[in-house]
Amino acid sequence: MSASRLDVAVVGAGAAGSSAAYHLALLGHSVAVIEPGPWPQAKPCGGGMAASVQSWFPCDLAPVVDRVIDQVRFTWCLDDPVLAALPGESPFWIVRRKKLDVFLLEQAQSHGAECLFGFGVKAIERDSNGWRLQLRASGGDQYLCCRALVLAHGSKGDLTRELGLGDPKPKLASALAVELEGPVLDESTARFEFGLVKHGFCWCFPREGGYSIGVGTFLGDSSKSDVTNYDQVLNKLLPALGFEANAGVRRPWPLRVWNGHHPLHGHGVVAVGDAASLADPFLAEGLRPALLSGVRSAEALHRWLGGDLAALANYTATMRAEWGDSMQWGRRIGQVFYRFPKVGYQLGIKRPTAPQRIAQILSGEMGYGDIAQRVIRRLGGSMLGLK
Repeated sequence: MSASRLDVAVVGAGAAGSSAAYHLALLGHSVAVIEPGPWPQAKPCGGGMAASVQSWFPCDLAPVVDRVIDQVRFTWCLDDPVLAALPGESPFWIVRRKKLDVFLLEQAQSHGAECLFGFGVKAIERDSNGWRLQLRASGGDQYLCCRALVLAHGSKGDLTRELGLGDPKPKLASALAVELEGPVLDESTARFEFGLVKHGFCWCFPREGGYSIGVGTFLGDSSKSDVTNYDQVLNKLLPALGFEANAGVRRPWPLRVWNGHHPLHGHGVVAVGDAASLADPFLAEGLRPALLSGVRSAEALHRWLGGDLAALANYTATMRAEWGDSMQWGRRIGQVFYRFPKVGYQLGIKRPTAPQRIAQILSGEMGYGDIAQRVIRRLGGSMLGLK
């Protein structure tokens, strides 16, 4: 490990952290990515993201794309289907997180970023020139000094709370990821199933060699084990896809969803991705905000390292404008929809224009604010004080 002071240390080598490291290295900064666990590692993630994210990267992301989705299929209790064509050319991609994270980190390394695998962050403290990190490793503690920090430790880390960034009491959705190996019904169709999950839904994304499936509950106390009976849901869902009810590799995980505007920066430090609680509170989209925050944080840190003292505050403001303002409406829609899901499906999803609007949100062409007030009025927003 270099004894010199780096420009930036990135804690976490997932999509957000690797994206930030890549763009910082592209801009000529010395960067170290710290990853405590084994690498690469499978992540409990559906892997769906808008193809529009390509515009944020100078490298071609095609090598990590498993499937191109051009249609979304919605159902209520596996029946009453509604189909929506996605707009534009190749609007929604399915990727595998292991492939994506490795690819982005390799891009960062090719431009000079250093990777420290197997190092846990034991302590962080400010010093006169930035930050001093005490790292735990099998061979004993080591130290790393840097001018700035990117916190990209995902949903389970506590560094954002310790340093006063992000949501002080994160909203955790209860979720289960299932990886299925086998034939898929339609390689170009993403499925969203409502009705089987109380206060939530299932998503089924076709990928190379099978499906990535998620089951999420977005209301209630995610710390309670009985929020969702996953087996009961999967016993119905998996046979409908042509699989045995007990098939698949299953991983429960907490999904830290957007739950209000919070500062994503401090002095010489920013939070990105799940560590910043950016996941969509209605459709559980997490990859697009992870990549967006990685890119925008790198741009802000580049300006801050160059002497622009307002740059990190501008990062928080940029993420609010480009993501948070839409998510504020998405949370309100979700609060109404998941309390009255059957009504929401009949009056929301089944309306002639609604599936297309959701498809446009998934593709990045539209935000929740563009449709929110009409949807909330339709689903009873006035009753809940959500006008």
